[in-house]
Amino acid sequence: MKQRIIKLILTFLLWVLVFALQKPVFMAYYHSLYAEASAADWLQVIWHGLPLDFSLAGYLTALPALLLIISVWAVGAWLRKTARTYFIIMALVVSVIFVVDLGLYQFWGFRLDATPVFYFLSSPADALASVGWGFKLVAVITMLFLAFFIFLLFRAWVLHPALQSVEAPKKWPTTGLLVLLTALLFIPIRGGFSEATMNTGHVYFSEEMILNHAAVNPAFNLMESLGKEGDFANQYRFMPADEADALVEKLTDPQVKLNAQPDSLLQSILQMSEDSLHNLFTTKRPEVMFLILESFSSKLMQTLGGEAGVAVNLDSLSHESIFFKHFYANSFRTDRGLVSILSGYPAAPTMSLMKYPRKTQHLPSIANVLRLTGYDLSYYYGGDANFTNMRSYLRASGFGTIVSEDDFASSERQSKWGVHDEVLFARLLSDLQEEAKSYREGAAPHFRVLQTSSSHEPFEVPYQKLDNPRLNAFAYTDSCVGDFVRRFARLPQWKNTVLVIVPDHLGAYPENIDNLTVERYQIPLLITGGAISQPMEVETIGSQQDIAATLLAQLDLPHSDFRFSKDIFDQASPHFAFFTVPDAMGMVTENNRWIYDNKLGRAVVDEGSSPGQNAQSAKAYLQKLYDDIAEK
Repeated sequence: MKQRIIKLILTFLLWVLVFALQKPVFMAYYHSLYAEASAADWLQVIWHGLPLDFSLAGYLTALPALLLIISVWAVGAWLRKTARTYFIIMALVVSVIFVVDLGLYQFWGFRLDATPVFYFLSSPADALASVGWGFKLVAVITMLFLAFFIFLLFRAWVLHPALQSVEAPKKWPTTGLLVLLTALLFIPIRGGFSEATMNTGHVYFSEEMILNHAAVNPAFNLMESLGKEGDFANQYRFMPADEADALVEKLTDPQVKLNAQPDSLLQSILQMSEDSLHNLFTTKRPEVMFLILESFSSKLMQTLGGEAGVAVNLDSLSHESIFFKHFYANSFRTDRGLVSILSGYPAAPTMSLMKYPRKTQHLPSIANVLRLTGYDLSYYYGGDANFTNMRSYLRASGFGTIVSEDDFASSERQSKWGVHDEVLFARLLSDLQEEAKSYREGAAPHFRVLQTSSSHEPFEVPYQKLDNPRLNAFAYTDSCVGDFVRRFARLPQWKNTVLVIVPDHLGAYPENIDNLTVERYQIPLLITGGAISQPMEVETIGSQQDIAATLLAQLDLPHSDFRFSKDIFDQASPHFAFFTVPDAMGMVTENNRWIYDNKLGRAVVDEGSSPGQNAQSAKAYLQKLYDDIAEK
């Protein structure tokens, strides 16, 4: 009896020890971030992180506990092999999670969750493109070494010595006690007896977010996020449904009825008003082109107070454009940003909607509206169009032609993300030049989207202008944009073209900037081309999800089914920016800049002349967003 009880307790405590030791290792690896942390901070990180460690240790002790119960009645070689195999697998899984989390934190600024798992499953090559082979090799070696070390711990303290048979009179008492101890694992797993079950936010203890991040158990965080993936209707319940409806109705475009079913899109197009209040374009049915730039931010443009000498072409184009000076990204990754831009649909903090083709097929899209109006649709991307289920989303949106890395010669695929931006732009320009040979005004217009990728980690580009590799990559993509626009402007299609230039998500510069700062989400938006009436600067606040309603309104096309998108130029429409990252949300209005950490359960940014003004609106907005996702 005593031998089995000791092994059960040791199993639990050894897992706790492994998880507790990961925290100082994490902080040591990111020593530059924790340079000002005191010895007390390090100890508090370990101490406050213990609840998650206890919980996960409880989960991982459950199966060994069951094996110990079985061993009371049947001891044999199969039981030892099963236990050994279990600890080998769990040691490897825990090691992989820890090392992957360690490597990704520098890029994403949050602990490991379901997001990279989704990316890896959709396209392993693209998911690993951000890191070099040297890093991958070191990571694999570290994983194996750590897994071997963890297994040795359990081999020495739990697997040896071998279990002895239990005498017949003691079998039932031993079984009863082991069952009781196993049942008691429910306490650390659940986090006690209160109504609130254990969650990642339980370990947040400091005003310094990096200390809270260090206290998080990445394996628990991953498990929790995977468990939330499909539970949309029950997440983010801040208030009664009718209260949320009333608040969100005030935030929607005047022509959108919050709970009404959208009219038939084709019928709406046929019945649309000929009397437009908008006159930014010189023609009713211009050619429309989007350039979606990987990871750009306002901090790269001198025009917006950023670095000089980086995005010089965007700076120049801003003076010839409808230039939005207070524009915000909706999220932190491309799969979220594309849905925001092309469907006018906000990103969610705990899931990627692209993961669910059955839901994305019900989203509105700019492409589909334009397709029904007679536009020909094409999408250009130099990488794997299957990454993050992007192809299924684009097809559901209405795109008939999708150009991706498979459409380029292998000799051209020199980037870890497929082809470099200059090759991609050259392909689009070649198609435009071929079309120009027979181009005539009044022919069926085109909606084209080009998505760049060279300014993504690891920032390796065939270009050398700046010493900083990250800034140099942005300067490279900017040079590709500038060269493309200059060449395109010589073609006959240019005078009838509206060109929308926008980043795909929040910027990757400056490096290591906190995700929970408003400046992190500021990005440029330029609408240029030969078909704009005149350049202007727009001071109104907006975000990526507003591009859909704004563009379609200018084209005299309906956008009532884009319920989360607002026409930036409509004075009757509310003007704000909403954004999310795991697991936080923010809202920016003229009088309040507000960011709320859902795990911490409070605002971490509350600035402006009317503090707290956005709190209830943003919470209602997120709650209604998840209602809508659940219904799709």
